[in-house]
Amino acid sequence: MTRHQKRLSVPNSWPVERKEGTFTVKAGAGPHGEQGVPLLIILRDVLGYVDSKKEARYALGQDSVLVNGEPISDEQRPIGMFDIISFVEREEFYRVFPDEGGRLSLTPIDADSAGSRLGKVTGKRQVPGGDTQLTLHDGTSLIAKDDSIDVNDSIVVSNEDKDVVAHFPYEEGALVTAVAGTHAGDIGTIDEIQVTASSSPNNVLVERDEDRFETIEEYVVVIDENFTGDDE
Repeated sequence: MTRHQKRLSVPNSWPVERKEGTFTVKAGAGPHGEQGVPLLIILRDVLGYVDSKKEARYALGQDSVLVNGEPISDEQRPIGMFDIISFVEREEFYRVFPDEGGRLSLTPIDADSAGSRLGKVTGKRQVPGGDTQLTLHDGTSLIAKDDSIDVNDSIVVSNEDKDVVAHFPYEEGALVTAVAGTHAGDIGTIDEIQVTASSSPNNVLVERDEDRFETIEEYVVVIDENFTGDDE
């Protein structure tokens, strides 16, 4: 299996230039699936903190780069939507957020905001003992004490103890952002959820300042004002 990824075939969410070369680094196994961007690309191509894989490995070996509160030593670790990247020595903190077009970008945040991350609930089931297990958009799972949390809701998870510290229901009137499709990066409130009586996805009508747009349920994530990039 090749250890490289052709630039022309990377997902649209990857913040790389496709015509600057033939290959780029391939993401390793981990969260976010094929959409995950290798940490090396963030360090080298986006932030410019390192010039090579060797420098990245040295920097990561100092345990000063945290992703969702955990030190990362693998430069291929996939990074994706709503991850929190912390540079301890620099006292810099970023949230990974989709911009216009769906390309992942880094939003500077403060240290307090870096203590938790947003997650969209994509699965819910009961496990032995009666607990509720939630699956999030990046493939991670956790046990929640609040049984009212449902699929398509969003939660805020503490990076320290993995507890749910906030819950944003998916409902009409909720603040959302589109994370894929034509309207990726757009933010508005849900005006109407159109449930389809078939295998087709539900449609969502979202109101913006002066207009509204339509997308599918899979492409919207409920957020809070603190997750729009205005909390710097």
